[in-house]
Order: sequence, then C-alpha cells, then structure tokens
Amino acid sequence: MTFPELETSRLRLVQIKEDHAQSYFEIMSNDDLTKYYGMDSLKRLEQAENIIASMQRTYESKRGIRWGIVLKETAEFSGTVGLNNLNLPSKCAEIGYELKPSLWGKGITSEAVEAVLRYSFDHLNLFRMGAVTYPQNKPSIKLLKKAGFTEEGRLRGYLYQNNQSHDAVVFSLLRTDLKEAY
Repeated sequence: MTFPELETSRLRLVQIKEDHAQSYFEIMSNDDLTKYYGMDSLKRLEQAENIIASMQRTYESKRGIRWGIVLKETAEFSGTVGLNNLNLPSKCAEIGYELKPSLWGKGITSEAVEAVLRYSFDHLNLFRMGAVTYPQNKPSIKLLKKAGFTEEGRLRGYLYQNNQSHDAVVFSLLRTDLKEAY
C-alpha cells in the first residue's frame, strides 16, 4: 500500500517516519501548541517515536492517515495534518492538525487542510468530514469556518487534558457543502 503524498504550492504532505521524531517531539512538547490540542505536551522523545509508530499502524489498518507538513522552500518538518476515526464504509472521518507556533498565521495549515479535504472527498469518496476543537481555540474555529465547515454544537466534557475534562465544539463539512466551500 503506497502512502498518498500530497502537494500544494508551498507544501509537501508526506508520510511521517522515524527520522521526523525529533522535529515532531519539538512541536508536540510546546505547551503553547498543545494548550488546545486535547493531549498533554510530550515530555520524552520516546513518546514521539511511539506516536509515529501508532500513526503507521493506524494507516495500515485504514483507520486514519496522518501527513507530515513539510515546507517546500526549506524542507522543514513543520507539523501534521490528517484524518482521525477514518471509517471508509461509513464514508466519514475527522480532520486534525497542528503547526509549529513560529509558522502560525501564514495560511500554512489552511493550505494543508484544503489538500487533505480534496483528497478525502475526491479519492477516498468520503461524504462527511468532522472536526473537534476547544471553544477557546479561536484560530482553529476561524480556519474551519473558512474551509466551509458548519458548527454543529458543543460536546460537554469531551476532551480530557491536564487532569481535567473540557468541552469541545464539533464541526462538519459534507460533500454536498463543497460547492460553497470551493
């Protein structure tokens, strides 16, 4: 099974491998980034290695796909974007993403999300894409709305992070919404 690498004008979306572990660890150990991630910051490189191995198993079992975001200009591994809870028979998944803070506000995540959405609807033939975020994560909410997602509601106590439960906001984008989004 060949991993589906994607490309945009500024980005290469690639399979995340062991040699990305240090860069991934540096991103996911940043408390500013993980504040609204739904997962505590990584403390050890071994955690990053284990997550990358888990991403590979998830891809092989067709339950998800996670791409590394690599800047074409510098070849820098800058974050990830991907499909969680992929269910091909039900034609749905959830999208998730993170980008190193030094690159926030440059449209990189939006560009990566758009490429993954196109792949998901055009090649995987999905009907529904979901997204879950913290109500306080205004940049993520803005990105989702810009991409055409519709807010569906609040999930009370849905995310557990830093030893406490947090509410989440759920969004969706349906195949039938695509004319409006693109």
